[in-house]
Amino acid sequence: MSKPAPDKSAVAHIEPAEVPARQMRHVERLGPRPLAFHLASALSALGGSMLALPSSLAGKIPTDTGWGAEANEFAQALSELAAEELLPAAGKEAVERLQVMLGGIEAYRQHPYVRDVDDPPAIWQQGSSRLLDYGAVPDASPGGKPVLFVPSLVNKGYVLDISARRSMLRWLAARGVRPLLVDWGTPGEDEKGYSLDDYIAGRLEDALDEVVKLAGGPAPVVGYCLGGDLALALALRRQSDVSTLVLMATPWDFYGGSGMHNKLFAAVSDSIDSVIDGFGELPVDILQTFFASLDPALGLRKFRTFSNLDPASDKAADFVALEDWLNDGIPLVQKVAHECLIRWYRDNTPFKGEWTIAGDVVDPADLKIPTLIAAPAHDRIVPLEAASPLADLIPGAMLISPPSGHIGMVVSSRAKDGLWKDLLAWLKTDF
Repeated sequence: MSKPAPDKSAVAHIEPAEVPARQMRHVERLGPRPLAFHLASALSALGGSMLALPSSLAGKIPTDTGWGAEANEFAQALSELAAEELLPAAGKEAVERLQVMLGGIEAYRQHPYVRDVDDPPAIWQQGSSRLLDYGAVPDASPGGKPVLFVPSLVNKGYVLDISARRSMLRWLAARGVRPLLVDWGTPGEDEKGYSLDDYIAGRLEDALDEVVKLAGGPAPVVGYCLGGDLALALALRRQSDVSTLVLMATPWDFYGGSGMHNKLFAAVSDSIDSVIDGFGELPVDILQTFFASLDPALGLRKFRTFSNLDPASDKAADFVALEDWLNDGIPLVQKVAHECLIRWYRDNTPFKGEWTIAGDVVDPADLKIPTLIAAPAHDRIVPLEAASPLADLIPGAMLISPPSGHIGMVVSSRAKDGLWKDLLAWLKTDF
């Protein structure tokens, strides 16, 4: 199998440095990103709820989408009114809901929360990418098993280390695992011309080399979201160096579920092509618009909910921590954007057996190592039907379905007793 030449800027190994003391700072937030889209979606959802009042009151609007649930909740608030009172009351209700949302957004932007953990030291770096060592964090167990964690290229990997109370990686590190997280960083000059070949057969393989050296042999690999697709391709290329594989909320059949992703990209693929080529990358706000489009009423709901939280509560801090991460995305470089968003989402090339890395087809059926598939039951971003086919394709794979959503699976208050414990048990099993 061919492998791209390493970066000239590669640093094969760097010694751990002491994590600097935290410094409190004033937070200036521009989110939620893109703000104009969230406001337009809220207005659309409220306007649609007003138009749908007769159907909602008659119980004819399905609740399996964010907009349907919003419309029915809107109607329920007016259900006791006489017919002649409905229209003026609906207008008043819509304005009040929008005002509460705006208040929630302002409360979020002014909230004093600052992420309460620092990145651990990096033990390896190439270009903008680093390997963060969670064996060096406070309370980490000495001699933990090295495990390579591969996040998506779209959002930053610290969702797995979102805060002191909600850090999956620190929790694992305290229990005999040494998580080594790939931090892709913001693409720089070295990465602007990168394809998935460069990221997987080049940079990711070099990161695995570092983990194998630390482990003294084959090591587990864990991939999250689109990072799971990268991890799968890596494992297929390096089966002798990967002891076990875990794929969390990893899409494979991009037409699975409602097919909403495919429909969105089929409708706008020409425009996205133009944006990617014009910018030389896919900007963060375009990516955020795509994911927000999967549930257009989400911003309306969540900021109304946030407006009613005690700002000093743990729930408020958790909300701000997650929202800050959502708004801290990474642009996709040109070739990767074309491959992932057009070839994957629009054309479904992985499921069709048409995705290749360095000339080799990425075929899950060729995997010969123990594999755990974690496909959340209530995932809107990667529906269960999009992730679960991997369990049928990978020989002997185990499928679990945590009762949560795409992000809740790794950061919610229930995650510790759900996925985290299952993951720990899997990683500590000798296969």
